[in-house]
Amino acid sequence: MIFDLELTAKIIWVLFIITWGVIRYKPNVKSRKVAKSVVSRTFKERFSMIASSLGLGYVPAVWIFTDYLDGFDYNQSIILMIIGAGFLLISLRLFRLTHKALGKMWSHSLDLREGHKLVTTGIYETVRHPMYTAFWVWAIGAAFLLPNWVAGFSGLVGFGTLFFLRVGQEEEMMKAEFGEEYEAYMQRTKKVFPKVY
Repeated sequence: MIFDLELTAKIIWVLFIITWGVIRYKPNVKSRKVAKSVVSRTFKERFSMIASSLGLGYVPAVWIFTDYLDGFDYNQSIILMIIGAGFLLISLRLFRLTHKALGKMWSHSLDLREGHKLVTTGIYETVRHPMYTAFWVWAIGAAFLLPNWVAGFSGLVGFGTLFFLRVGQEEEMMKAEFGEEYEAYMQRTKKVFPKVY
């Protein structure tokens, strides 16, 4: 029996999505029990969420479960697949650490919870947005793992759209809420990659 790299890549991606959903489930349930004090549902926020969901999830799912994007396939290599799987594992670890640090204050949108506290320890000690780091690593991992020019790179475009539309707005919201405390935090940390950016 010939080892099917494309099928293996698809299985890895599906297992990744399931694991990601499991990691998010409990924090999502817990955070919904805490009322929101600040909610942002602007058109830009909704658009960026749709773009990110399409790029990271729906477009790869179309490729995996249908033949609509098969014309954009290329030959997979075991090395690229291993690199991609490695990035996805790192992404899952980052998601776990971020959710654990945020606890009930986590939200998938630009929201602040009642009694919101600024988290600056653990994974938040060197970067302000480790959740975004996890999504970038996911998008990079998918680009290596999925041997399709559209499905593989859609996450970079989709999440990139969310990131660049949202991160400035999120930082302004945090400055408005936490003032000098957040500004001091910004001075000693990077946005998503320690010592880089």
